[in-house]
Amino acid sequence: MPLFDTHAHYDSTRFDADRDAVLSALPAAGVELVVNPGCDIPSSRAAVELAGRFPHVRAAVGLHPEDCAGAGDAEFDELRRLCAAPGVVAVGEIGLDYYWKENPPKEFQQTIFRRQLELSIELGLPVIVHDREAHGDCMAIVREYPEARGVFHCFSGSAEMASELVRRGWYLGFDGPVTYPNARRAAEVVAVTPLDRIVVETDSPYLSPVPNRGKRNDSRNLPYIVRKLAEWKGVTAEEMSRATWENGMRLYGIP
Repeated sequence: MPLFDTHAHYDSTRFDADRDAVLSALPAAGVELVVNPGCDIPSSRAAVELAGRFPHVRAAVGLHPEDCAGAGDAEFDELRRLCAAPGVVAVGEIGLDYYWKENPPKEFQQTIFRRQLELSIELGLPVIVHDREAHGDCMAIVREYPEARGVFHCFSGSAEMASELVRRGWYLGFDGPVTYPNARRAAEVVAVTPLDRIVVETDSPYLSPVPNRGKRNDSRNLPYIVRKLAEWKGVTAEEMSRATWENGMRLYGIP
């Protein structure tokens, strides 16, 4: 079965030396689709450019909470323009990040998150949500927009939060940390998440799974994530590959 990496940052400078070679090698390794989200206007433009050059790459465009400082109408006008580009399948990576003290103020992050959810609803696009140390506020804002749909990327919330998101029609993304020895909470979340709401991601170049933890990540590491999720759900790796492929296609509206 083909694999779908629903979240990878190939625009990262860590791929500057071999980006084209890595991306070109993915289909032969079984990775037949990748979504590359932007984090600011330049990286969103880069994601659109990659989607234009590689037939197996799709783009998302958005303002990451760590990178949203100073964003205003001009940035939103550009996001709206980029959303109309070929290969753009989502608004993202957006959300809240309270981990770093130097991040933009929480209230400003929340304003930018709301504006991007409104944009996604207006354009009929799903969103990719980044939620770090901000579970309560992320959920409160999502509840304000019941029409919004998408994926909570690299999900790190509780099983109760996962169950509510699934009831609301959201998907949950799982990455390399599911393979780490301390992944007890992730196992609890996967247990309550239906197979048809799970997508797999690498977040490349970050979050490499065991046995490659600490090295630069890329989409060819997806099988380690698929196998761990399959083990937890009591299905075969092939069944998990098929389900996560179909889920990714449905999430992003790819025919």
